[in-house]
Amino acid sequence: MEKGLSILKKLLFAYIVTAVLLMILSLFLYKMQLKEGTVRIGIILIYAVSCFFAGFITGKTEAKQQFLWGLLIGVLYFVVLLGVSLLVKHSFQDIFGRAATTFFICAGSGMLGGMVS
Repeated sequence: MEKGLSILKKLLFAYIVTAVLLMILSLFLYKMQLKEGTVRIGIILIYAVSCFFAGFITGKTEAKQQFLWGLLIGVLYFVVLLGVSLLVKHSFQDIFGRAATTFFICAGSGMLGGMVS
């Protein structure tokens, strides 16, 4: 129970980081009128940074197998992201085209964060 609550706190941290970075990206979009490709790259970087920091923090709090804990955080981040996307779009179309790439970015970044810790 305590371990699960700890994981949820770190996952919440990752989504707080995501929200802050998305607000900054939206400010840049508003002020600089960024192109769609630039915004997509920014979103991918935001996913990577959020999962990396969540994996890093998780790795710092776990004594063993930090990379696995970081991987778990990255995968859970992706699962929540996929669930929210499905709720919003009400369709599998267009989600699964990028899902594999997003999964590997989230899982890899979380695992890298755990390894670096």
